[in-house]
Amino acid sequence: MTESDRELSTMAQQLWDSDVNRLQPGKDYRISLQGKAQNNMADDNDGKGYPLFTFVDENNFKKETFLAFISLLDNYESATGTPEVVTPEEEAENSKFLDCIIKSPTMKLAHKYLVEKNLSPSSETKFKEQLYRIWFELYARSGSSRPDSSGFEHVFVGETKRRRTVIGFHNWIQLYLQEKLGHIDYRGYSVTANSPEPDENKHILALQFSWKQGMKPKGSIFVGVSPEFEMALYTLCFLTSPNERVKVQFSLYDVEIVCHHYNQKHIGTTYPVLLRYQNNK
Repeated sequence: MTESDRELSTMAQQLWDSDVNRLQPGKDYRISLQGKAQNNMADDNDGKGYPLFTFVDENNFKKETFLAFISLLDNYESATGTPEVVTPEEEAENSKFLDCIIKSPTMKLAHKYLVEKNLSPSSETKFKEQLYRIWFELYARSGSSRPDSSGFEHVFVGETKRRRTVIGFHNWIQLYLQEKLGHIDYRGYSVTANSPEPDENKHILALQFSWKQGMKPKGSIFVGVSPEFEMALYTLCFLTSPNERVKVQFSLYDVEIVCHHYNQKHIGTTYPVLLRYQNNK
C-alpha cells in the first residue's frame, strides 16, 4: 500500500465513522445470499423468485439525504443511446440532494480534506458546482451524438446497453427498491479465487442479477451505507488519485475502489471490490 493509499485509508475510516445514517445488518435490514451465481447466465435454476433483501426498515428512508437521493432515481432513461433531458424539476431535485449531502458530517469531512489538498474550492457554493459537474453533468457514453449518461445515473441508477446488458448499477437502495417492484431477479453472489466468501452481516457484496431484460453478470455494491458516504468516498477517490484503482482499508474491510474517469471531468463508473475482511487475516 502506497503512502497516498494509507492517507486515503485514514480518510475512508473517518468517513465510515461519521456515517451516522448507515443501516445496521440484522437490525435495519436483512439479506439472503442463497447460492453462488451460475456461470451460465441463461440457467433458470438460480433460486428465481427468492429476493436478496428479506427485510428493510424503510423508516430509514425518511432521513433527509435518503429522501433526496430516492427522488432522483426515476429521472433517467436507462437505455444508453437515448438522450437524457433534464427538466427544471429534476434540476431542482439534483440541487436539493447536493445541498443535503454537503451539510452531512461525512461530506463535510471530505470537503475539508479536499480543500486542504487544493483539490476543491473552500466555498460550499463552488464545491456544490464541482460536485454537480462530476456527478450530474451529462455526457455521451455510447458514442451518441447527444448526451445520454452521467456519473450519477451510471453508478447509482444503472443503465442498459443493447437491451441485454446492465452496466453500472452499484447502489443497494436502487437495488432494493427495484427488487421490491419485481424488476430485479437476484441470481446469486459472486466470488473469485482472490476474494472472500460474502457475509450477510458485512457491508460489501458482489452479486449477479437481471434487470429490465438485461443481465448484470457481476456487480459490486456497498450494502446499508448512506448516500452521503458513497458520494464522499467516491468523490475523494476521483479527485485525489490519477489511478483508476485505489486500495483502502477501513473498519473490517480491505477494499479496492475502482474509479474510471471520463474526460478527466466526470465519473465514468466507480464501485468497491472487496479484497479481504481484516478480521480474517
